[in-house]
Amino acid sequence: MKKTFSLLFLLHLTLSCSSDGQLFTNAICIEDITTIDPENGIKEHQTVVIQEGKILKVDNTRNLKLSTKNQIINGSGKYLIPGLWDSHVHFAYIEELAPYMNDLFLAYGITSLRDTGGEIMFMRKWKELSEQNPATTPRLMIAGPLLDGMPNVYDGSSPDRPPLSHGLDTVDDVNDYIDYLDSLGVDFLKAYEMLTPDQFRAVLAKASEKGLKVTGHVPLSMDVISASNAGLNSMEHLRNVEMSMAGNATQLLTERQHMLTEGRALQGGDLRSNIHRAQRLPAVDNADTDNTANVLQTLAKNQTVQIPTLALGHVATFKEFTQAHWQESFEYLPDTIEQNWRSAMSRIESSAPNTERAKYSKWALQMTGKAHRAGVPMMAGTDTPIGFLTPGLSLHRELELFVEAGLTPLEALASATMEPARYFGMENKLGQIADGMIADLLILNANPLESISNTRTIDAVIKDGNLYDTEALKSLKAKMREW
Repeated sequence: MKKTFSLLFLLHLTLSCSSDGQLFTNAICIEDITTIDPENGIKEHQTVVIQEGKILKVDNTRNLKLSTKNQIINGSGKYLIPGLWDSHVHFAYIEELAPYMNDLFLAYGITSLRDTGGEIMFMRKWKELSEQNPATTPRLMIAGPLLDGMPNVYDGSSPDRPPLSHGLDTVDDVNDYIDYLDSLGVDFLKAYEMLTPDQFRAVLAKASEKGLKVTGHVPLSMDVISASNAGLNSMEHLRNVEMSMAGNATQLLTERQHMLTEGRALQGGDLRSNIHRAQRLPAVDNADTDNTANVLQTLAKNQTVQIPTLALGHVATFKEFTQAHWQESFEYLPDTIEQNWRSAMSRIESSAPNTERAKYSKWALQMTGKAHRAGVPMMAGTDTPIGFLTPGLSLHRELELFVEAGLTPLEALASATMEPARYFGMENKLGQIADGMIADLLILNANPLESISNTRTIDAVIKDGNLYDTEALKSLKAKMREW
C-alpha cells in the first residue's frame, strides 16, 4: 500500500511543472527560453510558468520538470520580453478605424495602450471593452478630451482636426470639467497648448486633488521650465520645448503671448499653426547652450517624462512608408482607409522632400538623445493612427528611433514596458518577467538586445495569460486582411 502511494505521488510529480516542492498543472510552461526585462536584464535557460493570467514561477530550467499535464512551449533559441506599451495613441482620430485597432495592436505585440485624447463617451466604450475582455484586448488607459483653452485646436473643424479637445474659457470651467471627467473614470489628464497659465495651473491643482497624472504640450503662453516646475508629469512630442531653448526665449514667449491675444478670433488650429511657423524652426536655429542645459536639467530634476513620438515625424517625412513591412501593414487596414492612405502617400512620394519637416525631425531625434543623457525619463509612444502610422507596427519603429537617438536596446525596451507601468503605479504588476506579474509577454525569434528591430520577430503573444501562438497570429492577420 505504501509503495503504491509513493509511486502515484512520484508519477504526479513528474506530470507537473515543479520547483522547490511546488506543483503546477494545467499551466502554460515556456521551457528553456532566454528572458529579457529592464529590471532583471537577460537570463538564459529560464522556464516561465503561467496560470490564471499571471506568471506563477520563473526559474532556471534545470530546476523544473515538465509534462503533458501542462501546455509546454519550447523556448529554446527564443527570447521572452514583457508585452509592449504604446503610450500615445488616439482611438478617436479616425473613428471608423477604432473597431480594428485592438487586433492590430495585439498582432504586433502591443498589450497596453495610453490614449491621449478623445471624446469621453467614445473613449469609455473602448475602455469598458478592454476591462471586460482582458485576455483578448489590450489594456487601455484613457485621458478623455484634450483640456484646451479658447479657441481650442482640435475642434472638429476639419478632418485633420477632429473633435478631440474640449475648449475651456475660465478656471471655473477647468475645475468643473475635470470633476466631470473624473466621475467617468479617466486614468489621467492631458493639458493642451491654448490654455492660459492660470488654467494650466488649475488643471495641475485639480489633478493632484483627484490623484491623476497630467500629460500634455507646453502651453504656448508659457515656457517649458515653468510648466515642468508647476508639476506637469509628462510631455508629448517635445512640443514647444525648442522655443524655451532659444537664445531669445524670453522674447519669443512675449511674442507668443501677443499672438495669442491678437488671434482669439481665429480657429484654434490656425492660430497654433501660425505661432509654430513663426517660432519653431527659428528657435531650433537659435538654440542656446545654456538655455538648453537649463531646460534639460529642470526636466531631469522634476522627472518630467518625455514621449517624443519620433516615428510621427520620420515615417511620412522620410517616406519610410515605402518599405516592405510598412506596405504589408497597410493590407491589414479596412479597405477605405487603406485606399485613402495609399492615395495620400502616393502624392507625398512624388513630391519634393519637405526640408522643414526633415530638419525638425532630425532635431527631435538629437534632442531625445540629449534629454536621455541628461537623465530625463522616456516613454515610447507614436500618435498612431496619425501620419500613416499603422497601429502596432509604429511602436517598433519608435523603439528603433530611440536606439538611433542613443538609448541602449534595453533602455528602449524599458521605455515601452517598465516606464509606462511605473507611470500608472503598476510597476509591481507589469513590465518585468517575475513571479506574480500579469502575464503580458512576447516570444521573439531573435534577440532584441543585439538589434532592437528584432522586437518585430514575434513568434507568439501572451495577453493576460491567453496564448496567441504562431498559428493564432496568422489567423488574426488573415482576418484583418479580409477587412
